[in-house]
Amino acid sequence: MPNKHADGVEGLLNLNKPAGLTSHDVVVRVRRLTHLSRVGHAGTLDPPATGVLIIGLGKGTKLIQFLHEYSKTYRATLTLGSRTDTYDATGKVIETRDVGRLSPTAVRTVLSGFEGTIEQTPPMYSALKWQGQRLYTLARQGIEVERRPRQVHIRRLTLLELSADTLTFEVECSGGTYVRVLADDIGLRLGCGAHLRQLTRTAVGPHTVEQALTLEALAEAVQRSTWRTHVIPLAQGLAGFPAIAVTSDGAKALRHGIPPKAAHVSRVDGVFGVGEPVALHGPDGALLAVGTACIDAAEMGRSAPAMVVVRLSRVLVDTL
Repeated sequence: MPNKHADGVEGLLNLNKPAGLTSHDVVVRVRRLTHLSRVGHAGTLDPPATGVLIIGLGKGTKLIQFLHEYSKTYRATLTLGSRTDTYDATGKVIETRDVGRLSPTAVRTVLSGFEGTIEQTPPMYSALKWQGQRLYTLARQGIEVERRPRQVHIRRLTLLELSADTLTFEVECSGGTYVRVLADDIGLRLGCGAHLRQLTRTAVGPHTVEQALTLEALAEAVQRSTWRTHVIPLAQGLAGFPAIAVTSDGAKALRHGIPPKAAHVSRVDGVFGVGEPVALHGPDGALLAVGTACIDAAEMGRSAPAMVVVRLSRVLVDTL
């Protein structure tokens, strides 16, 4: 049952999800271990995938929607010569082709063609909903529905290893990118077909797999009553986000749900444009809220004092 003392914990956990568990399974285990009532996850990983899964605790759950702004980095291994209906090793093989001889130079050329902004069609075997039903539920019934392509951004796609029947690459991409779809598209572009054999998320923004805690390590830390030392504070959870520091008057206004005006801005960190997410910090550096910029960073110091500079999305301090 929830522990009223544990419920005072607020922040994020960087966990290394093991293969075989859903992201929701991990949330259930964290809730059971910590006795926290408010636990959520950011950025779903398929059950076979491993790596960084950010868990929100307490008010940390309010940051989940903003963590999707971070780029994600993955290490992916593809099996060449066969396509599956799920685009990964859990599916049924629907096509086989001869791989032939692929040179590293030719593969790098194909990979570079996916860098930048591209369109992806979400797979049928996904958790997206169509008329209230999960796509994977329809797919298991043999039903296929039209899905709208959506834009994703591939910042970097690097060949790591190439053998006669496998290809391993590292990709840094925007949130919402399906690496399974990318694997299938790469296989088609290579001419031999491919499917995703193994996937590890190595980073979500500044949160890396090297820093991640395993569930076993978390369980041991709970037994030693030291697990709270692994909780990432709210402000650190959005490290790397452009930020605005507000004055004490601005902090008081936020407690009343009032967005900051130009007169409340004491410092601007980073570059941002209109409509982009911005973290709002108090004079002591504490994360108070997250919002979207009404003006860009360059105009912040030249605005009229009474002008509202950020539209509030989430206030993390208790409002009065």
